[in-house]
Amino acid sequence: MKSIWAKLDGIGKGCIAIILLLACIAIFAFVFIPDKSENANTMHIQLAAQPPGTTYLVLQVPAVQEPSFLEKWIVGYAQPNIETVITNEYSVDDNIIRYKVKDSAMWQEFKMPENSRVEDFIKKKSFLLGSDNYGRDFFSRLVLGARISLSVGFIAVFISLIIGIPLGAIAGFYKGPVDAAIMWLINVIWSIPTLLLVIALTFVLGKGFWQVFVAVGLTMWVEVARVIRGQVLSLREKEFVDAARVLGYSNFRILFKHILPNAISPVIVISAANFASAILIESGLSFLGIGAQPPIASWGGMIRDHYAYVIMGKPFLALLPGFAIMIAVLAFMALGNSLRDALDVKLNNNKT
Repeated sequence: MKSIWAKLDGIGKGCIAIILLLACIAIFAFVFIPDKSENANTMHIQLAAQPPGTTYLVLQVPAVQEPSFLEKWIVGYAQPNIETVITNEYSVDDNIIRYKVKDSAMWQEFKMPENSRVEDFIKKKSFLLGSDNYGRDFFSRLVLGARISLSVGFIAVFISLIIGIPLGAIAGFYKGPVDAAIMWLINVIWSIPTLLLVIALTFVLGKGFWQVFVAVGLTMWVEVARVIRGQVLSLREKEFVDAARVLGYSNFRILFKHILPNAISPVIVISAANFASAILIESGLSFLGIGAQPPIASWGGMIRDHYAYVIMGKPFLALLPGFAIMIAVLAFMALGNSLRDALDVKLNNNKT
């Protein structure tokens, strides 16, 4: 039997490459983003809403405590370097740097340690994609936004599988009152609009990062449960199930070792679509202000903070996060379609 990878078309393989690239960018963001502070939250109000390519000088005082390996590469510096935006008018005399803070006419002084170089403290930096309305590096925030979207998608899909697969399998296998009770619960949750249910859960659980994970995951399990139930209802009448019963296997073993492995293919397709839906829901919640809270970088939150700039000559501040959402959602939806074709037995038989 050919592997799923071999059955995937070029679009599906390309989507996997895009998703893996996004995942690597999200995981190793602090390796290459300019702002290495936690949540890329270094603010320079004097440099708010600057265009891409803007360069500036900073007087950088190193952090007192050396960051750990985890802070350097994964979570960002808990105690980042202290930066002050200065003008080009500065002088150095006897280890003393005299400088002017940007938008200020007053001269200030900074004494360098002995045997230090000016280059260790005065650095030239630039905004690759400009700065946001708080003067933060927009590129760094945009990259870190991928972490939130992919994390919410992964956790939400995981929660939906943990809840949906057992409930759907039990309902389809035992039928009768058990099936009726589980289907009643599924239909009740299914009848509530997803976004409204997520908003209600976030109000109950509170605003925050982890609350979004749980809220989105608790709304997605019903589709998984319905699909698994239908698959189990069909498979429980097959000959291999009768053979397993004749051999004296328990219902638990028949269900989870023999039926479920044969019913998992549609769930893989649904999971890809649910991943895309989770990204959209999280972005919508952050746009409404009840998702990931500042200073956490979120694509939906970035659109909320900058949508007014669309008519102020700086549309990239809102369009780039929207474009990132579009790419991520499109990749997962297209992957789901490719997986559906790759796992369709009838379609593969016709091709052969």
